[in-house]
Amino acid sequence: METVLESNILPIAKPKWLKVKLPIGQKYTELRGLVDKYKLNTICTSGSCPNMGECWGEGTATFMILGNICTRSCGFCGVKTGRPETVDWDEPEKVARSIKIMNIKHAVITSVDRDDLKDMGSIIWIETVKAIRRMNPETTLETLIPDFQGVERNLDRIVEANPEVVSHNMETVRRLTREVRIQAKYDKSLEVLRYLKQQGIRRTKSGIMLGLGETEEEVIQTMRDLRNANVDIVTIGQYLQPSKKHLPVKEYILPEQFQKYEKIGLEMGFRHVESGALVRSSYKAQKHIL
Repeated sequence: METVLESNILPIAKPKWLKVKLPIGQKYTELRGLVDKYKLNTICTSGSCPNMGECWGEGTATFMILGNICTRSCGFCGVKTGRPETVDWDEPEKVARSIKIMNIKHAVITSVDRDDLKDMGSIIWIETVKAIRRMNPETTLETLIPDFQGVERNLDRIVEANPEVVSHNMETVRRLTREVRIQAKYDKSLEVLRYLKQQGIRRTKSGIMLGLGETEEEVIQTMRDLRNANVDIVTIGQYLQPSKKHLPVKEYILPEQFQKYEKIGLEMGFRHVESGALVRSSYKAQKHIL
């Protein structure tokens, strides 16, 4: 018989309706081979994304640049934390070449936080976008960026690159930000999104995850805050605990509640609302350029 910890907090059983398909199929196997061959870091694998099988099976993937070690230690994230490796200046060409080989029509690029770098990685960001544009002129792009500590000269590099969609995730509601994101600030993330729109980015996007102890009103308020920052697209998904070291799931949100948030979001004026248990920020990303 297992001993109950003093906290008296036991894991909540995952509901039967929350099922993740195992990654299978020829297309998935091909893409996995390419990622391994070119030593690319995808958030699909590093972040243990539940949609990896579905997305890769359809021939799409999200690339993670600037290594796979993050300088921040968010309580929800499966990406490793620590001292990052030296910047690989060949990475932009590697990513662009792999996108061409995979024949990807819409690519999502994301990265770890690189607070150890003076430019916080923004130069590699713009070089990656330029390389993809040169080698894949028909490919549309979404860049899922860190906050770059809100430094405008770093954000301006993303604006100059002018991807079709620029994303930055709020991740959670205001009250839980300090616990969930630790080094990030709620209002700074809102300002980043507002600034990007003010500088002429065509589509801005953000995502939040549920099940960390937030209330319905807090979720709706976060959606209001995003609309007030003129964000066009919002994704809402269920938080799934990557390991025992990470924050526990406090609640599994019912499908009906996700549907309710989708309806509320569309009524608020968001162009697209993706709301469901297995929704992640890059899920069905291609349709968000429309």
